[in-house]
Amino acid sequence: MQLGLRSARDVGPIIFVIAIFQLVVLRQPFPDLGAVLLGFLAVVLGLSLFIRGLEIGLFPLGESMANAFARRGSLFWLLVFAFALGFSTTIAEPALSAVADEASRVRADETGVSLSDPAVDRYAMGLRVMVAVSVGVALVIGVIRIVRGWPIHWFIIVGYGVIIGLTPLAPDEIVGVAYDSGGVTTSTITVPLVTALGVGLSKSIRGRNPLVDGFGLIAFASLTPIVFVLLYGMAT
Repeated sequence: MQLGLRSARDVGPIIFVIAIFQLVVLRQPFPDLGAVLLGFLAVVLGLSLFIRGLEIGLFPLGESMANAFARRGSLFWLLVFAFALGFSTTIAEPALSAVADEASRVRADETGVSLSDPAVDRYAMGLRVMVAVSVGVALVIGVIRIVRGWPIHWFIIVGYGVIIGLTPLAPDEIVGVAYDSGGVTTSTITVPLVTALGVGLSKSIRGRNPLVDGFGLIAFASLTPIVFVLLYGMAT
């Protein structure tokens, strides 16, 4: 009950803004008020179940696996796990699929290629795979940083320096897609497991502070896709 009320409170401002613009600015009634209310209840219920699922499932699972790998003392398998986790969660992200599909359709329109052409699907899948690989690489770098205790800010400074250097060299039509790719990768599936990995690993290593060392993997997962997609655009 309490979780449902919290979800309703989180969604409430969105409904309030929509209602104000619909009724006050546009001065139009909702086309189907019953459906809108039913949708609001569905969103609250789904969000409540999603949050509860994170609390009882994904977060404990991610932390326990990170602890297990740390206790085994095998950096190689820990890095393999980090890459596989980053790749698999990213390739499954619905937001990434939507952006990749839209980018492929726009590219088809620009080049005059039919949407039924296999090249359109290959382009979309290429984008998804490239972003997924980049997130896997990001988690590998992030895990090494946690294990070694290196400060995060130098990685971020260098990473965005590379992005600034590549942006003028990349085709104009890929720049926006690259920057959006950095945002859509860190969504509903990736964030919980990646956060749990970082926190669980930092808790397992003596001398690491989970608050200082456990977070920051999401920043890497947002940064590296921009670099990889810019390079992908330059190569294709």
